[in-house]
Amino acid sequence: MSADGVPGFSKPYLDAWLKRTAKALAGSGKLSELALILAREGEVDPADWRSRLQRILAREEEPCFELLMRVDSVLAKPTKQEKGGSQPADLFG
Repeated sequence: MSADGVPGFSKPYLDAWLKRTAKALAGSGKLSELALILAREGEVDPADWRSRLQRILAREEEPCFELLMRVDSVLAKPTKQEKGGSQPADLFG
């Protein structure tokens, strides 16, 4: 429960997550790529995921804990370039 008594995340934690995630998805195509990855895991299509992620980043919707953790795990995966590859790295390797 947050400090104001509303179920969800504490404001400082959510603010930090939103800032970090927005920075990670700022590059061209990264938000769409994340939406494709999330769509492969379930029954929601990429366009719906993209819209939802945009609403979350705009603070129009609060993410559930599971989505927050899933996004973090996808963003934390090393790219091909970080693994020593010579090709330009894709966002999610």
